[in-house]
Amino acid sequence: MIEYGHYALILAFAVSGLQFLLPTLGAMRRDALLIRMGGQAAFIQFALVTFAFATLVNAHIGDDFSVRNVYLNSHSSKPFLYKFAGTWGNHEGSLVLWVWILALFGAGIALFGRNLPATFAGRVLSIQGLVAFGFYAFMIFTSNAFERLDPPPLDGQGLNPILQDPGLAMHPPMLYLGYVGFSTAYAFAMAALIEGRVDPSWARWLRPWVLMAWIFLTLGIALGSWWAYYELGWGGYWFWDPVENASFMPWLAGTALLHSAIVLEKRNTLKNWTILLAILTFSLSLLGTFLVRSGVLTSVHAFANDPERGVFILLLLALAVGGSLVLYAWRAPAMQSSALFAPISREGALVFNNLLLATACATVFLGTLYPLGLEAVTGDKISVGPPYYNATFLPIMVPMLLALPVGAMLAWKRGDLLAVLQRLWLAGVAALVAGILYLGLMDWRVPLGAIGIAMAMWVIVGSLVELAERIQLFRIPLARSWRRLTGLPRSAVALVLAHLGVGLTVLGISVSATGQIERILVMRPGETVELAGYTVRFEGVEKVQGPNWVADRGRFTVLVDGEPVLRLHSDRRFYPVERQRTTEAGIATNPWRDLYFVLGDRSGDGWAVRLYYNPLVFWIWGGAVFMALGGFVSLSDRRLRVGAPTPARATAPARA
Repeated sequence: MIEYGHYALILAFAVSGLQFLLPTLGAMRRDALLIRMGGQAAFIQFALVTFAFATLVNAHIGDDFSVRNVYLNSHSSKPFLYKFAGTWGNHEGSLVLWVWILALFGAGIALFGRNLPATFAGRVLSIQGLVAFGFYAFMIFTSNAFERLDPPPLDGQGLNPILQDPGLAMHPPMLYLGYVGFSTAYAFAMAALIEGRVDPSWARWLRPWVLMAWIFLTLGIALGSWWAYYELGWGGYWFWDPVENASFMPWLAGTALLHSAIVLEKRNTLKNWTILLAILTFSLSLLGTFLVRSGVLTSVHAFANDPERGVFILLLLALAVGGSLVLYAWRAPAMQSSALFAPISREGALVFNNLLLATACATVFLGTLYPLGLEAVTGDKISVGPPYYNATFLPIMVPMLLALPVGAMLAWKRGDLLAVLQRLWLAGVAALVAGILYLGLMDWRVPLGAIGIAMAMWVIVGSLVELAERIQLFRIPLARSWRRLTGLPRSAVALVLAHLGVGLTVLGISVSATGQIERILVMRPGETVELAGYTVRFEGVEKVQGPNWVADRGRFTVLVDGEPVLRLHSDRRFYPVERQRTTEAGIATNPWRDLYFVLGDRSGDGWAVRLYYNPLVFWIWGGAVFMALGGFVSLSDRRLRVGAPTPARATAPARA
């Protein structure tokens, strides 16, 4: 079966070339048959790569250690879930998942893009085919997941233990749905540049694909952050790791693209900027692929350490980015917009939002790549960490958060800033009171937390005020307000949910970062310690046998007023096959706080332990879920599945 899978992948490689060539020729010759063959090629490619991916999954599940990829990344004692997820827990297998998702989006365009003009749809599919062609070539010539071993070994080497986790099993597919999803935005942008057509209809065709990619990338980043929080045992959720930044940069650019497409759809302006953002967002996704697979970074996220693979991806990156920017420079001057709007308007607020997001993305880009460039030129190694981002990224976020509720309430074309601020008085009072209270309760010499909480309350209450204004809450009978709420466009509800999610995430980050209480000490069985009003008793350590690991399990009891209310345990696991250790934190979570306990090394007759009290950390990921929920609600709006309406032609008056 593995040979059939390999053969199917090679056939998909050939079909992706046909998917590029046939619709391109058809669009040039206005040949409907050749254009339709592009869609058929997309379906065939998807079927072939699905079969290839299924054979690789089958090899992992069936412990076929004659396949080199299975031997290096699996073991017969590994639980079923991690055998399945181990298919993409490595460089070669993850590339098969990548091209499968790319083919999935190509088939989706062929299936759901039937309302697009034929030549335009053909060009979009041809660009998708060209991108797929490059990745198939990369896989087949440098990263073969179907290579055999002869003679076959009796068992495998296992999978990195920190990857054997349910959260990380879903993290790569979510990220790839985001990364690869932005290839559709790239294909739409390139097709628009080739045809010289960018208008509100184009923006409405583009938005659902961008929205879908943005949703999955949001969930993927949140899953990765959550995994780092509970699996790595260091009490944090984000460290500005270069590979973390590699997923964050396309998210920032994609958020800007989403808002820019709204302006283009509503007001037929920002054409060139939207095209450029579509190109840059996918380019940043490719950059992330390069960083993870080139060997230039050492990280728990990195897959490959082979520089030759990095050179191949760098070549793909140069062709995709360089070619698209050359085409953009040639065609962009002919796509100027004549639509005008006042600086104080919904359009102006969205442009301001775009500029800040682009600046924030550039800041992260510089902090990520500068150390690599410096090392390549001078050989010096430096580290860029949280102090740099706290000094550069956070100040950019403050004006963006201030503008968020204001921009949502401004009118199109020309707005009244004073009137909007008057309607947001409740949000202003809530922000001021929250900031002052936090300064009074915490250390007034560290105002960063108070600023973050004030910004969070401004966004949260401002979003709710915007919804209340739409349904005229307390100004008309509640029954009528309810009818107005149920009659709102889904995009309006989505806006409130997404902005509410941003506020909740900022609230969780601000409170947990400044209100965390940490105790690091050696505890003996039976000893107690106070932590944020709780009494924590260390019960001792016992040996535990897992499916493919053994562990020292530390047991803790949490008491309030002398009564036990919680029992937690933390493991120090050892994986005999991989010869590696991991730490599993014991976490008790609720919407208000997390109790986070970690067992360390033995010290004399006691054990080193780290105890954390993390307030409101739950809302870091709860806010991301709200953002994604807002995206799903917007995606369900039927208006995004049809083109923008064209103005009706004036009819001649009937003769008397």
